[in-house]
Order: sequence, then C-alpha cells, then structure tokens
Amino acid sequence: MMSTISIAERSRLEKKYPEVFRQSFMRRWGLLVGIGLTLLYLVFCWFFFSVGPALQNGKWDRAGIYIQDWYSWRAQPRLRFEDGAVVPQWSSRGQYAEGAEIDWLTPHDDGSMTATFGGADDRLEISTSQVDVYVDGVAWPVTITADGAIAPADAPAAIEQDGKKVLVHYGFAGQAEIRDNQVAVQRRFLGWANFLYDPRSPLWGNDLFDTVGLVFTGHGQQVLSEWLGNRAWQHADILAKLMQTLVMAFVGTLFATLVAFPLAFVAARTITPNRAANWLMKRGFDFLRSIDMLIWALFFTRGFGPGPIPGIAAIFFTDTGALGKVYAEALENVDDKQREGVKSVGASPASVNRFGVVPQVLPVFISQSLYFWESNTRSATIIGAVGAGGIGLKLLEAMGTNSDWDKVAYMVLLILGVVFLFDNVSNAIRSRLIGPAAH
Repeated sequence: MMSTISIAERSRLEKKYPEVFRQSFMRRWGLLVGIGLTLLYLVFCWFFFSVGPALQNGKWDRAGIYIQDWYSWRAQPRLRFEDGAVVPQWSSRGQYAEGAEIDWLTPHDDGSMTATFGGADDRLEISTSQVDVYVDGVAWPVTITADGAIAPADAPAAIEQDGKKVLVHYGFAGQAEIRDNQVAVQRRFLGWANFLYDPRSPLWGNDLFDTVGLVFTGHGQQVLSEWLGNRAWQHADILAKLMQTLVMAFVGTLFATLVAFPLAFVAARTITPNRAANWLMKRGFDFLRSIDMLIWALFFTRGFGPGPIPGIAAIFFTDTGALGKVYAEALENVDDKQREGVKSVGASPASVNRFGVVPQVLPVFISQSLYFWESNTRSATIIGAVGAGGIGLKLLEAMGTNSDWDKVAYMVLLILGVVFLFDNVSNAIRSRLIGPAAH
C-alpha cells in the first residue's frame, strides 16, 4: 500500500538529501544518451564503411565451398577429349595412385566414361560428342560442339548454361563443368584424402585401424616414417614449422622478461628516485609497445630476411615495452614496510631490492610473463605469415593455393591444440604462484 508525504516533509528531505532529488541531467538520462550515441555511431559506420553493399556483393557461395573444404576433400580430374576417347588428367597433388581402380569413375571400352555422384540416379555419361547428365534418374543430353557445350532448353536448375560451357550441380556430392574439349569434375567426399599416406607410399590405402594394427605388429617405425614423409600433407614440415613458432614465442618472451626485469626498477619512481631516469625509461617502454608486433616483424624481415630471427626480435621488442610497463607499475605498488625493515638493518640498496621488493613482485612478474608467453604463441603465427617463418608462413602458402583448405584446417587445429595446452599449463603454474585467482 502506497503512502504520501506532506509538503513540509518533502522539503525537509530535499534539503537533507539534495543529491537524490536534484540529480544532474547526465545522472538521470546518461544511460539513454549513451545508448543513443552508440546506435548513431553504428549507423554512421554502416554507411561510411559501405557494410550493406559489402554484404550484398560478398562471394557467399565461394565461402561455402571453402568451409566444405575444411571437413571434406575434392577429387578433381579433368576428363579431356583426345583422339575420340575420354582421358582423365589429375592435379599434381594426386589423391589416387597411378592405375588405381576408382569406384565412382568408370572407363568403358568405347572410350567413354561414367562419373557417378552419390548414386546411379546422379551421374554423367561422358563421350566426346555428348554428355548425358542424369539428375534424379532423368537423362538430359548436353551436346558437344566445336563452339562449346549446349544444354537442353528445358533443363532443370541443376543444369546451367553459362556462355559456351554448361555447369552441373549435384549439391555436396560435387559439380561438373562441361566444355567443348573436356569435362572438369569435382567429386566431394567427407574426411581428408590421404591424410595418413600419400599414393606413392607402400602403406597407401591403410586406414586408421589398419595403421594401429601395423604399429602393434612391429611396424611402428615404418608407419611414422611414411606418415611424416607424406608428400601431399607434408606432416614433417608442418610439425617442424609449428615447433619453430613455439620457439619464437618462448625465446622472444624469455628475452623480453630478462631485459624488462632490471629496466622496470629504473622506471619505478619508488625504487629509483630520479625523475629524469623514470621519464626516459617509461617513454622507452611506450615507444617499444606502441609499435605493433606485426610492424616490428615487417621491419626485421626486411633487415634480416625471412626466418625465425625476425619473429623473435619482434616479440622481444614489443614485450619488453609491455612487460616493462607492467613490472614498473607493480614495483610502484609494493608494501614499503618490508623495504624499510630490510633497510633498518643496514642493508645496501641492492640487498633492499633483493630481499624487500623482489619477493613481493616475483609471483606477479612470473604470472605476467607466462600470460605473455601464452599470448605470443598465437601472435607468432600471425607474424610468421609476413615472413617471420614458422607455421604462419606455411598457413599462408596453403591459403594462397586456394585448393588446400583441408590442409589449412589441419594447421588451424594444430595451433588450437597447442594454444589450449599452453593455456592450461600457464594457468596451472600461475595458480601455484598466486593462487586459484589466476584462472
């Protein structure tokens, strides 16, 4: 039940608590004003950066193909018309051994060939003069002429006339491009082709269960050798580049920690009572950390050439500035009682810092360095892509081919696994140093 107060009581309360009854405009409407300004800014960004046209003109179909390539693979033979016969030609990566029997691609005695897409109802009957395209069991003849391929006028949506070529779409199962001199086929399958062994390996064709059996029957060394030597997936090279990335992150962070540790004592006002030294050291830290790690990597790559040295140097310079600032702030907030206690027994300034300051800040220093090391594991991948070496450069090469997106997914999963592992190791060490709050 609501009750009212008298005018005199209200006046008394207004005089006693004026901040409650006479709030400023921003205190009363600040939240709504902030939300309105944020919405106006988002609308401005939408038009200024042409977000709408960018979304409309995006190659969404191409993006869908790339995503499918992460968890599946495409066999892409070019079925060329040569001397009245259909002759398959494979890419250099090669998913099948020479002379291997391919269940979805069947040659015939008359020189023609059949390519099936998930079943007999969806297939191509290919000859040098005509391609019968079966969609849901119904045949649609595509005529091959010297000027190109011609689809039937009443063909379904899965068969598309595109200039002088005909495109056939079978959904996830694949697609085909029919021209006057060839049929380019893309046949898609779940999984990664030849991830264990390449077609030239004597172990080619063995699946995971067969491989486990080989390991337990004394062929473990051969399995490891053939897996690392996989020419298509290049496991040995990828793992070596991954280790190079980890070394870059570790060495760069370690050097930055060793350099930032003593310099932070110079930057801290409570430790070094010299304003000029404090100011110069802090500005030095600002300079080092204000330049992004990627810019440092580009700079050192131009100076030293590609390799891990530019990556280590980029991490070292950036982290020296960042860690130096964090360390200096920690030193400026230490408890002076411990310092005064050590100083009261006549200890030298070095001993005062050693026994009165370092024990207080060391857990924080180590915790911050561990966090930076964990973060640099990810950053080393990015700076590797600009020439600093490591798995980042390998990742960029795979993306540049525009056909090795399954290999890109493989390297991304390796990076995620390493980051997850290092995150847990870093958290476990920090928990021992400064308690469970490190999580």
